[in-house]
Amino acid sequence: MSTSAERLPPSLRTEALEQLLTERGLVDPAVMDGFIANYEENVGPLNGAKVVARAWTDPEYKKRLLADGTAAIKELGFGGPQGEHIVVVENRPTRHNVTVCTLCSCYPWPVLGLPPSWYKDPAYRARVVREPRAVLSEMGLDLADDVEIVVHDSSAEVRWLVLPERPAGTEQLSEEELVPLITRDALVGVAKVVAP
Repeated sequence: MSTSAERLPPSLRTEALEQLLTERGLVDPAVMDGFIANYEENVGPLNGAKVVARAWTDPEYKKRLLADGTAAIKELGFGGPQGEHIVVVENRPTRHNVTVCTLCSCYPWPVLGLPPSWYKDPAYRARVVREPRAVLSEMGLDLADDVEIVVHDSSAEVRWLVLPERPAGTEQLSEEELVPLITRDALVGVAKVVAP
């Protein structure tokens, strides 16, 4: 049995909750607006795309990124909560990496933003470990049988970021031109980057 509140769109329920918390003095609207602006403008998959585009165009940066992801990511000005220890793994033609958090939803927020709902879904968290090829296929990524799939389990101590393969046909593109091609899903390992 659903209540009338459950039938309201999430945006209206969120607005009502914020108003109630503000009226009771539990939340400062300016602080809330600051958090929202930070996640809309400063934190998100665009940051991860910038990291990958730099790695694709700067071999020295790529070496630093794979050796110490956290430090190399901080070089570009990205860091903070949920990004204290990020390990970067590189996809190659015969090895594909995918990330998950089997316990909850640990996720590198500074470079990927908030986790998508499917990342937090118990079915994804359980199945991608047991049958990664099937889960990836269901998400639209079919890999050849000879490609090894490695699943990395994030935790409170370490978060994983996938350095996707640079697609053929993008060799002449600049770092800035590469950024829009790189998706959050590719940075988690459930998709590949596609050339324009």
